[in-house]
Amino acid sequence: MFVQDDPTGLSSTAGQLVILFGLLSALVVLIRWWWQQRRR
Repeated sequence: MFVQDDPTGLSSTAGQLVILFGLLSALVVLIRWWWQQRRR
């Protein structure tokens, strides 16, 4: 799926970690928002 010489560097481990961290933090924000909506 990834090109060997990826200019964005997303195929590297660091790039994947950054993407994973971003997804996790977005998920946490969504869950916290949903939890606050539910408690009302």
